Amino acid sequence: MRIGIPKEIKDHEYRVAATPAGIALLVAAGHQVAVETGAGAAVGFPDAAYLNSGAKLTDAAGVYAADLVFKVKEPQAVEVARLRAGQWLFCYLHLAAAPALAADLMRVGVNALAFETVLDPAGRTPLLTPMSQIAGRLAIQAGMQALEMKHGGRGVLLSGVPGVIPGKVAILGGGVVGANAARIAVGIGADVTLLDRDAKRLNAFDEQYGGRLKTRFSNPGNIAECVAQADLVVGAAYVHGRRTPRLLTRELIRSMQTGAALVDVAIDQGGISETSRATTHTAPFYVDEGIVHYCVANMPGAAARTATLALAETTLPYLLKLAADPHTALRGDAGFAAGLNIAAGAIVHDGLAQDLGMPPERPPMLDRG
Repeated sequence: MRIGIPKEIKDHEYRVAATPAGIALLVAAGHQVAVETGAGAAVGFPDAAYLNSGAKLTDAAGVYAADLVFKVKEPQAVEVARLRAGQWLFCYLHLAAAPALAADLMRVGVNALAFETVLDPAGRTPLLTPMSQIAGRLAIQAGMQALEMKHGGRGVLLSGVPGVIPGKVAILGGGVVGANAARIAVGIGADVTLLDRDAKRLNAFDEQYGGRLKTRFSNPGNIAECVAQADLVVGAAYVHGRRTPRLLTRELIRSMQTGAALVDVAIDQGGISETSRATTHTAPFYVDEGIVHYCVANMPGAAARTATLALAETTLPYLLKLAADPHTALRGDAGFAAGLNIAAGAIVHDGLAQDLGMPPERPPMLDRG
């Protein structure tokens, strides 16, 4: 199969979908790989390394002439215009929060697989996990910046200093993002409370951290109390393939201390707050209701080299299967098939269809001939 790997063009997005080592495996498997010039240069993979691995260097038009476009982030408008009917697209999509993009991909007729909805046999999201780990760890770093006076923050150092109590952090969600945010927040000495609905998960956190991390059941009353007292709130809720539930109303945001911060990691799925709107690495912060918001939709791009190395290794086995024979790959692995969001002009993912208000259709490539 002809595989195209473009240079990412989203704001300050320096990740690249495949490393030279991964390209070498694809070429050894008999595939033709076109890499856009400069695609990996920012993260330490020069064009020469891709050439030495057997790839062909080309421009964007050459990349999008491939049968399968393999990239990191959702296609931007100029990239959508390069896609064509019957082509395969494999990347992060987050379409529940992007109905216009979903409509565009349906109109084009591309077969779109989303990294974030692929499942493993245990029901986990293996292609989302490494980026969630990075985003969770970055969330505390971003929150510390948001609390600085220059961004409108209340000037609280989360770690505190001798004689001054540490700042309070409330983490909403105990999944991969929440667990990694907790790891960093506890590590710097902040006063951390994590909220989740799963009693077993809360018990695991309690056993791991003991008194260094407070746990509470996630319900409206507990959320309201913790958010009102927090210096930093981390939005870490995630529902597989669905829009993130709005846990924070504008009224609740008003109850927070002026200059407190909200890092909404869930913004790529729509965000947890009525006041959340997507921002970029160029302009990551804004103040609404007196609260400093950080809502960058591609947070892991800030640590692009680490993120590229983690993502490329995780996605490569799936890419190899897809490139060998897409129909066989999806028919033989229900978890992989869960990654299929759009096929032949129709929404084929149940949760996405529900969020977009349309009936899901049966993917034609899953029917055996």
